[in-house]
Amino acid sequence: MISTYASPWLEFLLCLIVIGYAGVKLSVFGDVIADKTGLGGSWVGLIMLATVTSLPELVTGVISVSVAGLPDIAVGNVLGACVMNLFIFVLLDFLHRGESVFQKSSQGHILSASFGVLMISFVGFSLLLSHHGYQLSFGYVGLYTFIIVIMYGVMVRSVFYYEKKHMAAFADHAPDRRPDLSLFQSVARFAAAAIVVVVAATALPFVGEHIAQDMGWHQSFVGTIFIAFATTIPEIVVSIAAMRIGALNMAVANLLGSNLFNIFILAIDDVFYTRGPLLAHVSPVHGVSAFSAVMMISLAIIGLFYRPNGRVLYTVGWTSLCMFAVYLFNTYILYLYEH
Repeated sequence: MISTYASPWLEFLLCLIVIGYAGVKLSVFGDVIADKTGLGGSWVGLIMLATVTSLPELVTGVISVSVAGLPDIAVGNVLGACVMNLFIFVLLDFLHRGESVFQKSSQGHILSASFGVLMISFVGFSLLLSHHGYQLSFGYVGLYTFIIVIMYGVMVRSVFYYEKKHMAAFADHAPDRRPDLSLFQSVARFAAAAIVVVVAATALPFVGEHIAQDMGWHQSFVGTIFIAFATTIPEIVVSIAAMRIGALNMAVANLLGSNLFNIFILAIDDVFYTRGPLLAHVSPVHGVSAFSAVMMISLAIIGLFYRPNGRVLYTVGWTSLCMFAVYLFNTYILYLYEH
């Protein structure tokens, strides 16, 4: 008979196995769609994969603000997931043999990364203003929510036209690598894999909550960190799977795109939180996560532009090492604040 303590962990493991299998399929069919449409793996990763893998954050956030009445969990999950996504960037650099991720990735990612700096720093800016009583709102929705939605729309349009322009010449001459699959079949199979990932990933936060309760962990710190990690597992699986099949640009775009979609989720959470502007009802310590994410993205931009050579002790480059240091610093500050 399975003990009470073992059961949540087995459920967690089952979710990981399901997400792992479906995540590989997502990467494969996402790569095929990018090839057949000529849009490029960067745009597919930035929009399609990022949206699918970020849906657990959306579900967790909406439930946290509407049902549970826990705005700090919603904001902590979103910004914690942004930091975690950038840590996955470091993980990819560690797993990618030969040249570093920064050397092999397209410099076109600088565009989406720059939008990430803009949107996340705007959230940190709005959070600090709200904490000091300076806020504009329409009803119970903050003005920053409308600005975030506009920013996200501009980002999607800008990246779409950038990818379309830079992929046009390649698409005209490149052979179809999967002639056995039509575009419709590829999209249908991508959608099927996406549904599997979303269903399994949506269960992760609830399984994680049961584990935290059973283990007696501190809910405000470990719970938030664990939930942020749990909802980021699809990004980990899909990004590593994409890198393994040679679609590194799609993997990087998925991580950067997930951060952008996470900020868009924050706007959705604000709409569902009816007690007032969301950022006015959360702890200012979330600003640490916001600006940690900004520093990590800035380091990624430097790496993508400068393309440094060499690795530290044959592991990761100095850029990734600095990003990892910021990640550890962010976690440590949150730990000190909660204890």
